[in-house]
Amino acid sequence: MSASRTERLLNLLLALLNTKVGLPRAVLREKVYKDSAENDVAFGRMFERDKVDLKQFGFEIETIVDRSSFGNDDPGTTRYRIGKDSNRLPEVVLTPAESTVLLLAAQLWERAALGTAAASAVRKLQAAGGFTDVDLPAGVQPRIKPAGQAFDDVVAAMHGRHTVRFGYLAGSTGREEQREVEPWGLGSRFGQWYLVGWDRARGAKRFFRLSRMTTAVTAVPGSSCEPPAGFNARAELDELNELPLRQATLEVDRDRLLALRRRALAAQEPAMGSPARDRVVVEFRDPEQLAEELASYGPRVLVQGPADLRAAVVRRLQAALDFHTSPAVAPTFPDAGRAPRARKRTSEDQLARMLQLVPFLVHHQGLHIQEVADRFGISRRQLIDDLKILICSGLPGGYPDDLLDIQWEDDHVYISEHLDLNRPVKFSEDEAAALLTGLAMLGDLPQLAGMPEDQPGSALESVTIKLTGAAGKAGRLAGSVSGQSVAPEQSQSFATITQAIRDSQQLHLRYLSLQKDEITERDVDPLRLYSLDNTWYFEAYCHSAAGIRNFRLDRVESLAANGRAASHTATAGQDFPARLFTPSDDDVLVALKLTRQGAGLADDYYAERTAQRPDGGLLAEVRFGNAGWVPMFISQHGGAVRVLAPEAVHTETGTWLQAALSQYESASGSVAG
Repeated sequence: MSASRTERLLNLLLALLNTKVGLPRAVLREKVYKDSAENDVAFGRMFERDKVDLKQFGFEIETIVDRSSFGNDDPGTTRYRIGKDSNRLPEVVLTPAESTVLLLAAQLWERAALGTAAASAVRKLQAAGGFTDVDLPAGVQPRIKPAGQAFDDVVAAMHGRHTVRFGYLAGSTGREEQREVEPWGLGSRFGQWYLVGWDRARGAKRFFRLSRMTTAVTAVPGSSCEPPAGFNARAELDELNELPLRQATLEVDRDRLLALRRRALAAQEPAMGSPARDRVVVEFRDPEQLAEELASYGPRVLVQGPADLRAAVVRRLQAALDFHTSPAVAPTFPDAGRAPRARKRTSEDQLARMLQLVPFLVHHQGLHIQEVADRFGISRRQLIDDLKILICSGLPGGYPDDLLDIQWEDDHVYISEHLDLNRPVKFSEDEAAALLTGLAMLGDLPQLAGMPEDQPGSALESVTIKLTGAAGKAGRLAGSVSGQSVAPEQSQSFATITQAIRDSQQLHLRYLSLQKDEITERDVDPLRLYSLDNTWYFEAYCHSAAGIRNFRLDRVESLAANGRAASHTATAGQDFPARLFTPSDDDVLVALKLTRQGAGLADDYYAERTAQRPDGGLLAEVRFGNAGWVPMFISQHGGAVRVLAPEAVHTETGTWLQAALSQYESASGSVAG
């Protein structure tokens, strides 16, 4: 949609906000629609559409009807206005501690629709002047990575109250089926994200694991639905029973895969007929979850049973090989850097940003234009385009004093006339859900490093109360999203590292290195703790490697202070979230092709360049510290990603996949499932 439509919507809003008695249709057509509507019919259609659009922002247009002496309505004298307090964000004033907790909650949502909504909500609080600019505590930075594109698509459908359609791998039958579901809520349990909704074909409530969705989630055209009154995703997910504990029998290459062997139930035995392998038994609950790990080990492990786990591994490997041998595309990147994920931008998006931009500038006079652009996550050019529309917008009179007055002198932005747009609009449903659900997820987090002992709990409680009140009816969607706890399972290691960060002390640790497949010993200066879902890491300066490294808490064999002060050779990076991968000159740069469902991997692995594909997928250039990791990566994400270049890595990956699958071939040459 064109910028002229954005300008028209903004001018209509300003006109209706700044009138006490209301404006008749004739004035609106002459002053607001003069360059848009060719005749009365076109004007009528546009005005009705624009009223609907403004209502989506919560601006209810009041209709004032003058009645003649005969008691009949006269359309010519009907007037329209919007109350000045219509849909304005209530005043919310946060203490520094509350602002810190809120910022942590907002930044939990890594690269997801709710992450965008949370950032927008924080900007509204900043624009209203009630948010204290704070830095995140260096010690603890949790974050959540929801289940890829399916999560975003379901959130959008719930927000729009649309029925969704998707392919689904049924756990009971192992067959792919088409499902049509009224989405009621999303939540995380047992390390997996679930959709709760009404299955239209079965006429019953069902739970759907997002990782089992085999196609894109699409809204059913013309559909609408409502969750049951009082629906609460957390309460619904409490009905789910954890899958029963089962045992998997595996053949594992001798002296390899220590991470897997650590979980073995008993001493390993030599595999029958395979002198170079051991028989290993591990416990598991979710075959799909374990299959993802086992597929990544490729030919180094063979699943003997149970059958559903074996089939799940084979399916991943076969999908990876099928994608590997599909027609290749040239890995070309027309633009330097990362291409934005495809999403249709509308004038509603632009107007929403402007309704935040004006009050933000009112409360942050004189900021550098690039800093303003960075705060809104847009380019300098996009911001200037917004400002150009704003300075041409105003009241129907069109006089200089009737226009928004914004200047940017020496690249510093000032606003002297805001025309009653000095307060941002209320939280949308997804904005309220992002903040309130994020705050709930912080509830089990231990003491935040860098904050006084008595502040996190009380600040969490008080900011939740304030935001619940400010959200009002928009908090509806918050009850439809239930996140997982971000509390670390390795509580003792967490406490030891947190204390060492506070006291600036070194730590000695014994650590299982997955890359080297061995236990290593190191002295490190801990810098910060951070999580990805319920897996916790700590960033540290490693004296053995003479550089910053990242360590998973669940791979730490032992951890204790070594009695020495931290060297302060390095400090925690300023980036958020912390990166799991530290680039070096020895990295291998690999060109990848990702499907639409796998496109999020470009973000997960810090792609340096990306290019959008017509089908919604991506081309991406990703650094790997070791080329040997690439086949494992491709196998793990069976069918979501393939190697395009270098050719040697592509060939090695194909050989790896063929070798892994050949283990499962029966005497007839078919793949056993």
